[in-house]
Amino acid sequence: MKKIVTLVIALVVAVGAFACTNFVVGKNASTDGSTYITYAADSYSLYGFLRFRPAADHPVGSTRTVVDWDTGKPLGEIPEIAHTYSVVGNMNEYQVTIGETTYGGVEALWDTAGIDYGSLIYIALERSKTAREAIACMVTLAEKYGYASEGESFSIGDPDEVWIMDFIGCGPGSGKAVWVAARVPDDCISAHANQARITTFPQQGAKKLKLTKDGNQIEVMTSKDGQWMWHKDVVRFAREKGLFEGKDSDFSFQAAYCPYTFSGLYACEARVWSFFRHFNDDMDHYLDYVTGQTFNATHGSDAGEPMPLFIRPNRKVSVQDLRACMRDQYEGTPIDITKGTAAGPWESKLRYGGLVYKLDSTDYYYPRPTATQQTGWSFVSQMRGYADPKVGGIFWFGVDDANLNLYMPMYSRMLAIPECLKEGNGDLYTYSPTSAWWIFNIVANWTYPKYSRIYPDVKTKQQELEQYYDSQVPDIDRQAAAMADADARLFLTDYSCQTATEGVESWRKLGIFLITKYLDGVERKEENGVFKRNDYGEPSGPNRISYPEEFLRKIEPETLH
Repeated sequence: MKKIVTLVIALVVAVGAFACTNFVVGKNASTDGSTYITYAADSYSLYGFLRFRPAADHPVGSTRTVVDWDTGKPLGEIPEIAHTYSVVGNMNEYQVTIGETTYGGVEALWDTAGIDYGSLIYIALERSKTAREAIACMVTLAEKYGYASEGESFSIGDPDEVWIMDFIGCGPGSGKAVWVAARVPDDCISAHANQARITTFPQQGAKKLKLTKDGNQIEVMTSKDGQWMWHKDVVRFAREKGLFEGKDSDFSFQAAYCPYTFSGLYACEARVWSFFRHFNDDMDHYLDYVTGQTFNATHGSDAGEPMPLFIRPNRKVSVQDLRACMRDQYEGTPIDITKGTAAGPWESKLRYGGLVYKLDSTDYYYPRPTATQQTGWSFVSQMRGYADPKVGGIFWFGVDDANLNLYMPMYSRMLAIPECLKEGNGDLYTYSPTSAWWIFNIVANWTYPKYSRIYPDVKTKQQELEQYYDSQVPDIDRQAAAMADADARLFLTDYSCQTATEGVESWRKLGIFLITKYLDGVERKEENGVFKRNDYGEPSGPNRISYPEEFLRKIEPETLH
């Protein structure tokens, strides 16, 4: 494959570039009839905990303070509604789930007044029983109060359907946003990763539709089949700003509001490509596209044939598949992050100094995989229409790098969360021995420098525990379904909290084992987790593992002989 080099090009998002990944699965594309949304919340300044809001009743006249999710800055107050639903992470008690990825887009359209993207997510989760309700909530709030963020893509789902929505503001002082939302066909999968992905959409025969939620209203457009919705001014506004010329039918949201850059392809679209290639045999056709080779060859005038917004998978997708995809590092492809000189002798994906380094006035880019060290937390949301309403969905939740984490089953109807995942139990600068985030980071950061040696031990424990969780789910479902609703919620709460507590404790013990086994660059002899001793009970001598031959040949010229 050609060397990945490009001229100096502006990054997609100036701050926190290339953060977050979402995968989406329709109910007829999954092995069990569930819909799925996955999300990795990636930022070096993001601490991993499980957000929780209990259901609540609010007095007439109550207000809600809107606080920017990224910075903590207060943005103002809006009226609260009479009753809000419980939310575990990004999934509510009715199994509505929302994820996001930031793509930035045209910088002149960003604003800092109104409601930020994170607040739109969590307000909608507290107020919506369906994905369509959540969309209505988000777009009516933005229309009434303004949108205080950069360009965003949202994944919005319930047990029946899943949607992708590309969203961007209209500039400082505009007080609104434009957007397009597409329902993912039930037999398809989709994804987005910090690049707007909706291009053209079926405008012919479109109808007007009024969306009303909690006293707020907006008139939007919808396609004849009701599978697409968009802001009525999305095309007109692009023309007004000089972002689009041509026929309405040729309008592409992506081209107008988030034009491709090299980084938008290689660091963003490549993650979508890697997800799709697990379920489609023809995705290598897009390799030059996602690595920016076509884009570079035409000096940025053409990115090449874009990938489709959604595809029909060549097999049904399981929860196990999705956990594996969240751990993807481009293994087995020409852009495998664990290969090459920068990976060192033990195939580490860590790259120091960020995704881009400059040498002789040229920017050079590293691959950006789905699984990354700066993940604060991630999830695989399993929205189960077949489950008893008393049981609900499962929010498979993990903290830190997905490749080295543990996805633990948190039921969507739980009433409390475990201490190890609570907000306030430690932070980025405050170590807590009972915090899952700190325990998982210790294991991950011990693993990174000696990745190819240590990772097999981590993977063994990861598979052991997750397979155990999978085996428990049918029985937990049956027990909860046989109970009264209140008892079921308490039972699911106890199970989820106990599972997380025991999982984190297992990981703490794993960390101690790994530190002992790989201390000082050697490898202590062990069998089935028990370290070997000699006939007199003393520790046996270690194995002194040499560098791989390929690396020895690189250092040979520097070594005396």
